[in-house]
Amino acid sequence: MTEPLWTTGEIAAAVGGQRIGADLPVQGLTFDSRSVEPGDLFIALAGARDGHDFIAAARNQGAVAALVSRPTEGPGVLVDDTLRALEALGVAARERAPAARRGAVTGSVGKTSVTQAVRLGLSLAGPAHSSVKSFNNHIGVPLTLARMPRDTERAVFEIGMNHAGEITPLVQMVRPQAVVITTVGPVHVENFPDGEAGVAAAKAEIFDGLAPGGLAILNADNVWFDELSARARAQGAVVASFGQGPGCDAQLLDFQAQGGAARIKARLRGESLDFPILQTGLHWGLNSMAVLLMLEALEVSRDLALTALGAFEPMVGRGAEQQLSVRGGRFTLIDESYNANPVSMAAAIATLGARKVEGRRVVVLTDMLELGPAGPDFHRALAEPLERAQVDLVFCAGPLMKSLFDALPSTRRGGYAESAAQIGAQVVQAVEPGDVVMVKGSNGSKAGAVAAALAAFGRAQGDQG
Repeated sequence: MTEPLWTTGEIAAAVGGQRIGADLPVQGLTFDSRSVEPGDLFIALAGARDGHDFIAAARNQGAVAALVSRPTEGPGVLVDDTLRALEALGVAARERAPAARRGAVTGSVGKTSVTQAVRLGLSLAGPAHSSVKSFNNHIGVPLTLARMPRDTERAVFEIGMNHAGEITPLVQMVRPQAVVITTVGPVHVENFPDGEAGVAAAKAEIFDGLAPGGLAILNADNVWFDELSARARAQGAVVASFGQGPGCDAQLLDFQAQGGAARIKARLRGESLDFPILQTGLHWGLNSMAVLLMLEALEVSRDLALTALGAFEPMVGRGAEQQLSVRGGRFTLIDESYNANPVSMAAAIATLGARKVEGRRVVVLTDMLELGPAGPDFHRALAEPLERAQVDLVFCAGPLMKSLFDALPSTRRGGYAESAAQIGAQVVQAVEPGDVVMVKGSNGSKAGAVAAALAAFGRAQGDQG
């Protein structure tokens, strides 16, 4: 029989709670009653909606017990504060697997993709654990830690932030031996009075939990590299760099995309590498360098690291491609709709510009959020990378994107709408065989709805054909 993740008795002991009922095996943990699997412990978190109101639904889904802060019917563990208890359980999971090597990833863009690529490499090397989806906040990080099996040999955690002071307590729970900052850019700047400098300082909090003598893996092509390096060394870290410069520990020499893949030439600690990846985004050149350094730090062989990079497929909303039908032929949909900021927008547009196309380069852009008073300026500034990339048609949706639309030459204007829900119909009417259509925008501005509408249109056209 498979060893349980926890027992309710172990959980009570770890969090200083009171076990209710028998000592039951627990196979998983969740705070969402809709995602309960048989054998799970349901964590009744307080919030906009009180988790205690969903305990019955969780038990009906198969939850064997609940972590609660007030007496309820059925087995479980009673504590004063369920979130504090979850944090304590995460620390207990870390401490019961002392030999596990742990990495942590943050950055203004690319952290989820890098985390998941590292996860694949770790899984090839032995029992491994990682964040799922984008579980990178004050709930997601301790939950990911608490879900870590006791036989874990390697693990990687994604850590995010919207405000200063958020990363420090999370990374101190994880206590990683190696950390990556993918890059720093103007993301969430509306929450920082000093703008991007504040973002850089907040990202540097990842060094606060780094194990003594741990490795800080930093982007040498980023303008904040020197400052971040100094902060890391002040915390006792060793710095490893990745970038395009000759002094980098992992140096990107060349990135050539073709079809739905790319080939990378690089130099890792003096050794030449030439390998394929299943990505087309130019940013995956540097992402791959960060992945290689993190896997090296977590004691994964270079061969397995390259195998993982060669097998890692684009994630939904992060560059995944589909070939879809359109009247008289096919078009390519590139779904970059998961999120957007000025850094990732520029990278995605540059990638499209570097791509050989049979028809036209078409982009559909929805608002980038959390940019503060400078939001219209950041949107308007996208006109320049769009011109450099020789994008043929630009469709814009949202009040902030109106600034960009107005800045475009008339020949490049595909259409404008006030919302993502309204722009899809315009794009559907315009798309032609051979076009490559990229959709990108922030989650909150519903870029995903545009990508879904285009995919549905293409499938429907295929069915008719």
